Amino acid sequence: MKVVVPPFDLASAELARARQQRLTKPRGSLGLLEDIPVQLAGLQRTALPASRPAAAIVFASDHPVARHGVSAYPVEVTAAMLRNFVVGGAAASVLARKLRVPLHIVDVGVRDGADLAFEQDIRLARAPVARDEVGDLRVEDAMSEATFARAVLAGAAAVDALPAGVLVLALGEMGIGNTTAASAVAAMLLDARAGDADTLVGAGTGVTGAALARKRAVVRDALARVGQVRSPEEAVHRLGGRDIAALFGAAARACELGMAVLVDGFIVSTAILALVRTAPATRRSLFFAHRSAEQGHRRVLEALEARPLLDLELRLGEASGALLALPLLDHACALHAQMATFASAGVPESGAS
Repeated sequence: MKVVVPPFDLASAELARARQQRLTKPRGSLGLLEDIPVQLAGLQRTALPASRPAAAIVFASDHPVARHGVSAYPVEVTAAMLRNFVVGGAAASVLARKLRVPLHIVDVGVRDGADLAFEQDIRLARAPVARDEVGDLRVEDAMSEATFARAVLAGAAAVDALPAGVLVLALGEMGIGNTTAASAVAAMLLDARAGDADTLVGAGTGVTGAALARKRAVVRDALARVGQVRSPEEAVHRLGGRDIAALFGAAARACELGMAVLVDGFIVSTAILALVRTAPATRRSLFFAHRSAEQGHRRVLEALEARPLLDLELRLGEASGALLALPLLDHACALHAQMATFASAGVPESGAS
């Protein structure tokens, strides 16, 4: 897949960095809040960037691998959660409403998924790929190449359907069994084998004991079945799911359109790792919302050389961490634009070099 990203505007980024150094504070004292507007400036080609308008997209899909008892919840929960999203009861719905961010739920493969009535600023759409046949990644490829391509296109189409002018996109997912799929993809991308792969398989919905052991066995079996892959995209199509493929496509399209992508937890980060391995130029468009409690997430973040904004021991998904981090981008941009400079405030600058 070819991803064409607009050039990062180094001149605007340097102007933003220079402004940060003139604001009435010791240099570097706001930590990552100083880096956020500099990165946004390069993406938006302005020294005074913004974090709004923002939007959120959550991709939902079932996973046949759930039949192996890898989750604490039955597969019917995914369809039930679609209804919970659109009536406003899910965590992502509450956060999006509080932040006044439009929330788009895209069904890319939920059994019994359906178009439902929705709350204001919450939309549900069903992508054509939702009807495709998919496989149990333990014993067969999770998707055919054609289904993978259709899921990627569904992700891109969801971004194209957003209102004009969106500057920041928060990405999330929902699907019983998808931490197993993401663990398998991450293990393949990080070239983990045997016992090392187990370190990338965490509790997900809260499994422990025998269930966690089953989950790890499933991932080991899947890796042994696939052996080697020729590309990150092949890792997703053989070991992932339609939600992970759609996240890959959505993030790619958002980067092509010059948006900043606010990356949620382990599953989204795994899709992003596949994207960055495919199209390294997308890396500058990414902001990593948080480090989740899912044990493989740290490894994925390290591979991406990512500095997460939050560490709250979250492991919910749904773009919840990304939405929680959005106010940090808001505050960073407000500080950048509205703080006085030493000159305008008449405050003496430090004489230290």
